[in-house]
Amino acid sequence: MLNLTDACRDFLELAELHSRKWQRALQYEQEQRAHLEETIEQLAKQHNSLERAFRSAPGRSNNPTKSFSEGSLSTQKGEDSEEDEDTEYFDAMEDATSFITVITEAKEDRKAEGGTGAGSVDWASSDNTSEVLDAASLVPKVSSKVKRRVSIPNKPNYSLNLWSIMKNCIGRELSRIPMPVNFNEPLSMLQRLTEDLEYHQLLDNAVTCASSVEQMCLVAAFSVSSYSTTVHRIAKPFNPMLGETFELDRLDDMGLRSLCEQVSHHPPSAAHYVCSKHGWSLWQEITISSKFRGKYISIMPLGAIHLEFQASGNHYVWRKSTSTVHNIIVGKLWIDQSGDIEIVNHKTNDRCQLKFLPYSYFSKEAARKVTGVVSDGQGKAQYVLSGSWDEQMECAKIVQSSPSSPSSDGKQKTVYQTLPAKLLWKKYPLPENAENMYYFSELALTLNELEDGVAPTDSRLRPDQRLMEKGRWDEANAEKQRLEEKQRSTRRRRLESLTPSSGCSTEAEKEADAYLPLWFEKKRDPLTGEMACIYKGGYWEAKERQDWHMCPNIF
Repeated sequence: MLNLTDACRDFLELAELHSRKWQRALQYEQEQRAHLEETIEQLAKQHNSLERAFRSAPGRSNNPTKSFSEGSLSTQKGEDSEEDEDTEYFDAMEDATSFITVITEAKEDRKAEGGTGAGSVDWASSDNTSEVLDAASLVPKVSSKVKRRVSIPNKPNYSLNLWSIMKNCIGRELSRIPMPVNFNEPLSMLQRLTEDLEYHQLLDNAVTCASSVEQMCLVAAFSVSSYSTTVHRIAKPFNPMLGETFELDRLDDMGLRSLCEQVSHHPPSAAHYVCSKHGWSLWQEITISSKFRGKYISIMPLGAIHLEFQASGNHYVWRKSTSTVHNIIVGKLWIDQSGDIEIVNHKTNDRCQLKFLPYSYFSKEAARKVTGVVSDGQGKAQYVLSGSWDEQMECAKIVQSSPSSPSSDGKQKTVYQTLPAKLLWKKYPLPENAENMYYFSELALTLNELEDGVAPTDSRLRPDQRLMEKGRWDEANAEKQRLEEKQRSTRRRRLESLTPSSGCSTEAEKEADAYLPLWFEKKRDPLTGEMACIYKGGYWEAKERQDWHMCPNIF
């Protein structure tokens, strides 16, 4: 008995000794972590001070401008979304320009080309192509029979320390990080995707183009215009619930109908289909891949965008560029677009190479610059594109091309002789008081407006988003937690219903096997070879009947 007592006492002393040792080790690690966080924050503040000092340095313009006569284009193809995790766009030097444009007079062009060929356009005339191209951005907005709202409640002045939430999330997928609505704007990702249609007039005008390369110019301008809404929109949209939908039924004023459905939750993926009465249709499935890198967030939309014109059969395919939100730790948040986009007309093999130049403190180029070249099916360059993704795009007809003299580093550029540039697209001005309404455009202000007859899964009916729009953020956060827990419970029941013989191994495979979208179906894309969700029909017929019995209860 005595030996057992001694053994217990020895064990207790040993346990207390080790307990104190581990407590000291834990305290040391906690102190080290706190010290590291303070160091990172201090370095970020110093970095931000250096940035401000550099921008305000004498002789440096904050908003440098550059003439249209210089451009840059990378001809390298591939996924623009596959960015190196260590890349910081604002520190990167831009690629050397690969072409130079020289503006010539129309008379010189006619002599060089020996007249105007069949089917070509006389760019010297102000009443020909200029009507087709310039009018695309200047068409007045058709007034709607339905009176749309022109404002929403002002954004409340809530203060929140972003770093306190994000510091534990470095390297994680953002869709898996629980975020309060304080970081959101009162729109869902489905509604943000629908905002791509704000400049639909570009496609309406493209229908009337007799030349496929001219049509490509307008399609390229449309692809760039979708980024113009992001320049001030730093807040993230709500992650849609699985099965959530959003319709835009605007045949009366926009001449189109649009439907989005959230078809996957992990990874977050949305399918979108648009049909215009002017003779074009657009469809896409976009999967959002996003990572927090420490000082910035990379947002990489994956998936192909399809656009088809019914009359000509021209079928265009392209992908989105990478978006980056900077100054996450300290400083004013700002967003940049970067990467290459290739647009291909699969009927004629016309191609457009667009390059979104990343912003660099050391660049002489204007911020947010976009350049590009449109080539015909034989690979001959026909148009040069230039502009910025937040303001406007122009195109200039190429009349002659030749190689330049090699530079000191041995590189050679192509010199394009062009006619004066034509305006393709110009951004609409923001509504009055936009800075207090999340910088929403006129279209964005109408997207969350309540409408009768929509599906019960429509984003307009999402309660946490509605409460946030009204400025009741505390209630919105509580409602957001309820909805997310309801979604997790539904997902657990769905996965438990799978039989062991289903053969699914990964989480994504199980999710895909357990859930089938309501209005879209998975098919293999014959052009890209990828599996994508394609609209299978039935939504607008169900709306006509007001028969929504098939819709899940997600709110």
